[in-house]
Amino acid sequence: MDGQVTLEVQDGVAVLTLDRPAKHNAITNAMAGQLAVHARSIDADGAVRAVLLRGAGPRAFCAGMDLNAIEAFPTAWDFRHRPDYPGAVRSIRKPVVAAVKGWALGGGFELALASDIRIAGRSARIGFPEVTRGWVGGGGASQLLPRLAGLGVAMRLLLTGEQIDAEEALRLRLVEQVVEDAVLEETAMELCRSLAALPPVAVQAVKAAVRQSLEAPLSAGLAYENEMNVLCLAALREGAR
Repeated sequence: MDGQVTLEVQDGVAVLTLDRPAKHNAITNAMAGQLAVHARSIDADGAVRAVLLRGAGPRAFCAGMDLNAIEAFPTAWDFRHRPDYPGAVRSIRKPVVAAVKGWALGGGFELALASDIRIAGRSARIGFPEVTRGWVGGGGASQLLPRLAGLGVAMRLLLTGEQIDAEEALRLRLVEQVVEDAVLEETAMELCRSLAALPPVAVQAVKAAVRQSLEAPLSAGLAYENEMNVLCLAALREGAR
């Protein structure tokens, strides 16, 4: 098989691995479909309380969509209905931590943007090269980067296609932490285990409320937060945590 996305559950953490190291974990159409299936499985599995997203091998988190996969669509209209792999990650209700090392380009870093927390190894190289190839990314960068790092940063990265290193990504608030590559996955897994140990209803309610803040006006967001507060209280009173 030319690449796959594997799922392993350990200590309440679902480890999603983009497993195509010879091609910098570039996503094929089959891998995009597998990621969507795994995302639904994770949400349905009560034993899973947090998710670690990683890339196999030492050289890359993910180099984005395999350009050859685009050729599998006979027309641009057909391409419009391709599997949305960053959307699959965004759909997960449980907290997702991305462990980013090496190349994280285009749709590859859009996978990280779809996650909730990003930890980068010092080898991380982040960029959005789509404009240099004549198109715009379709996995959320133009919408999420301005919200995360501001309009100017988004314009700079998306209009130039330039790559930045892990330290600059931290300065620009694209990642939350930078560690040595040797301890990257251990650090990310430790965070996932700490999230998995917390009350799951509360954790998922926090994620839902914060995500809502990106879309709703303040009054609606405050009302939504209150509903999440009541939901958590109801869960506690019923003995669910």
